[in-house]
Amino acid sequence: MITVAGFNTAIDRLIHIDTLTPGDVHRVREEKVYPGGKGVHVAQTIAALGEKVQLIGLVDATHRDFIARRMRERGVAFQGVMVGSELRQCFALKEKSGRMTEILGQGPQLSEAEGEALLAAFRQSVENSELVILSGSLPRGLPDTTYAELVDYVNSRGKRCLVDASGAALRHAIDAKPYLVKPNRDEVSDLVGNPVIDMQAAEAAAIALRERGIAMPVVTMGELGAVAAGDAGVWHAQLSPEHVRNAVGSGDCFLAGTAVALQRHMSLAQALRMAVACGVANAQSEETGFAESSVVESLLPTVHVQRIRPALGAQVGSSQ
Repeated sequence: MITVAGFNTAIDRLIHIDTLTPGDVHRVREEKVYPGGKGVHVAQTIAALGEKVQLIGLVDATHRDFIARRMRERGVAFQGVMVGSELRQCFALKEKSGRMTEILGQGPQLSEAEGEALLAAFRQSVENSELVILSGSLPRGLPDTTYAELVDYVNSRGKRCLVDASGAALRHAIDAKPYLVKPNRDEVSDLVGNPVIDMQAAEAAAIALRERGIAMPVVTMGELGAVAAGDAGVWHAQLSPEHVRNAVGSGDCFLAGTAVALQRHMSLAQALRMAVACGVANAQSEETGFAESSVVESLLPTVHVQRIRPALGAQVGSSQ
């Protein structure tokens, strides 16, 4: 079982318009609504790839049945913790040109009791899990150290913990030494204090994160691909999609592919191949944050993977 902590559940709205012009009135050509948030994207893609997955997140009275029904249809065991105020709303505005603009809502301010209920549900779920993922932003009301505390908890149970976060939450989590972190280009630039604009810089950043105790740091660089560091060295994988319909959520699908590969005890190179195929599969589909298994399978042979640095040597807690 893989557990996903996608605490800050959202309602995603994909809105099609002609051209976004600030200050103008826009008419919507088409609108689609999905349960969202990074954790939802990760969990439903893991399920699509055939692994058992449970998701811990927030629900409100308005959207409880909608989210539960979609997760049930997608094969995700969903445990929703009720909050008294509405979930956050996230908007993706897609123009005819294909350009996408995202507007991400804040979400509810958790009471102390709501926060405790969410964390208690998470801790209970860890007991029957082999792999644990902390994904996305923290709901307001939870401190920036929350992920670090949860990494410590997962580590104490002898489980591997994967973290996809940003800002202070990510910095604190790294100090707790999760098995994997997956910063993107902007996030890793913030971590190292310098712009990471090419693969050489991404490689250096991945190695620096490994030296801080992360067994498998992964840095995603958009169209340049991704690098991952482990005992087997540093590997680069890349696949340019033939067409991009909606790239929002591709990083989440990338993480889902990584988690599935780890659950299946694949090598570092195989894990990176699976991850990139999942990210591209999402970019080529209309829905936000979902990779279909058949599309992933068709893309796997086309992902270019190469080792760019030889074996780095084993680390405590590493199995790569």
